[in-house]
Amino acid sequence: MTKPSAPKRFLPTSPFKAPVAPPPKQFAVGDQVTHDVHGLGRVTGVEDGIAAVVDFGATQQRILSPYAKMSKL
Repeated sequence: MTKPSAPKRFLPTSPFKAPVAPPPKQFAVGDQVTHDVHGLGRVTGVEDGIAAVVDFGATQQRILSPYAKMSKL
């Protein structure tokens, strides 16, 4: 099954509730994180709402928001 090319619209006359967007992920310096591609790391810098700089041991990566593949441990 494929994804639809455009998100579904919410109509004001719909009897169903509007979908709620999840809150954006927030990271702070020192947070331990895991990334689907790079593995375990520690946040060393944060650019508010734009990116997080993460030290993965062998490399440092700048991970852009919305941080789809990264989660806090």
